[in-house]
Amino acid sequence: MEPVRRAVIDVGTNSIKLLVADVSGRAVQPLHEESRQTRLGQKFYETHQLQAHAIAQTAVAVADFARTARDRQSSSIRVIATSAARDAVNADELLQAIFTASGLKAEIISGAREAEWAFQGVATDAELAPLPLLLLDVGGGSTEFILGHGTKKSFAHSFPLGTVRLMEKFPHSDPPTSAEFTACQEWLKKFLHGEVRPQLGPALALETKPVQLVGTGGTTSILARIEKKLDRFDRDKIEHTILTFEQVVAHRKHLWSLPLAERKEVHGLPKLRADVILTGVLIYEAVMAEFDFTELRISTRGLRFAAVMDAPE
Repeated sequence: MEPVRRAVIDVGTNSIKLLVADVSGRAVQPLHEESRQTRLGQKFYETHQLQAHAIAQTAVAVADFARTARDRQSSSIRVIATSAARDAVNADELLQAIFTASGLKAEIISGAREAEWAFQGVATDAELAPLPLLLLDVGGGSTEFILGHGTKKSFAHSFPLGTVRLMEKFPHSDPPTSAEFTACQEWLKKFLHGEVRPQLGPALALETKPVQLVGTGGTTSILARIEKKLDRFDRDKIEHTILTFEQVVAHRKHLWSLPLAERKEVHGLPKLRADVILTGVLIYEAVMAEFDFTELRISTRGLRFAAVMDAPE
């Protein structure tokens, strides 16, 4: 089968991401990936109103990425929007701004579709496809938990838990105080135990083989870059990273001890992600603690890989 070149632009709560890839069946060969932080979900969670400047920046980013995709001869460009757009009372303003800027119609996908695609994308990795997996996709506004084996999923749910959402719920000083950390951590523990465990726990209990925890998304890629001191995104090195629970805790302790200016100098941590990395690493630590996972494997695949496979010709 002759590969088809396609592009997907993912409009997230924290950043806008582009994937241009050659697709042949379930084989996805990335050719170009790019990310731009527009913080669409900034100052969003009290009113569920997207801010005008965030909408404008997001529309510009989508238009720029669309030009890049066209320059790379993409036969189709798909724009998908996730948590913040899904929850917004003025989502129509975002969709109109994107169309005006780029000529593209964005589609707001459901939490269920986001979870489904995240799992499908990770399963394009031949090493992970045969294993029982709990996939954790932490975004800016939501987190998807997907349990499955191969193409069969036994649990998939999107929860209102994300790096930007949590950061705005628990604003912190610079550097964060121990009391601020404790408040955020305790809330996370209660949320996971009270909201996630009753739904996910029974499905995990039915698994007869050890389940591999796999993280996908910006937080885990950054943790891998910090762990391996990578100056840039390197898919092969990132996807061969496995972090122990002790390593995740050590990264969390280090990052939460630093003021923002010093976090921006941490090797492997992009400067624009130096704020949300605090809540991101804490979410992974809390999930590992709640469900007794000793290791976290990292995937750079996920939502966009499945969306580009599913895109129309």
